[in-house]
Amino acid sequence: MIYLLAIAAGILAGIINTLAGSGSLVTLPMLIFLGLPANVANGTNRVGVIFQNIVGIATFRRHGSLDVGGGVWYVIPAVLGAIVGARIAVDINEQMMNYVIGAVMVIMLFVILLDPKKWLRDQSEVQPGRPGFLTLALFFVIGIYGGFIQAGVGIFLLAGLVLGAGYNLAGANALKLVIVLALSLSAIAVFILNDQVAWGLGLLMAVGQSIGAWLAARFAATNPNANVWVRRLLIAIILFSIVKLFGIWDWAMGMLF
Repeated sequence: MIYLLAIAAGILAGIINTLAGSGSLVTLPMLIFLGLPANVANGTNRVGVIFQNIVGIATFRRHGSLDVGGGVWYVIPAVLGAIVGARIAVDINEQMMNYVIGAVMVIMLFVILLDPKKWLRDQSEVQPGRPGFLTLALFFVIGIYGGFIQAGVGIFLLAGLVLGAGYNLAGANALKLVIVLALSLSAIAVFILNDQVAWGLGLLMAVGQSIGAWLAARFAATNPNANVWVRRLLIAIILFSIVKLFGIWDWAMGMLF
């Protein structure tokens, strides 16, 4: 039963993470439910993220939908930030973490709803050459967040790539996987050094996440309306994240049952 739960949660998270972000809102609670302490679950969660992003990147590339181009400019600050964030996460205050993520999700919801044209642009408008200092600083901060806790980093990266760097949503979605892979590899090294990775459950969930990533990447690379569906999924995931992180879901379930 434990194996089935881990794989099922992994498939769902792999689909969500590849198309949007916040799949860790599925896998983190599941890892804790399966008996891991929060800090160990936070480190173990990176195992599946790494595998799912490798599969997603390979699938996007096979369909000709991955253009790394100047993406290295965004990878470097994100990786440096991830190392800092993972160091902070070794001793994590879970309640405060939830409130901070929830507040940022509220802001992200307004950003996505108020500026739909940029999210749905057909062509990228990326400027050649090195991005500006503020853009690089933005990806450093996103990297800190991603190293600190994986949940939601895909949404923040999509926002940075679409609204800050000028990518269209399809191009940003593929490049997002490259950045998440790089920052996850950096972060997991810190967790391994602090003995906060449970390899058995991590690899088991990675199987499911890899399957989910393959399915989602195929959809995003071949569906002409992928931009529209990814934006809808983003809105749905953000709304659920807000309800969950602020404890509204638990309160409602307590009232009902």
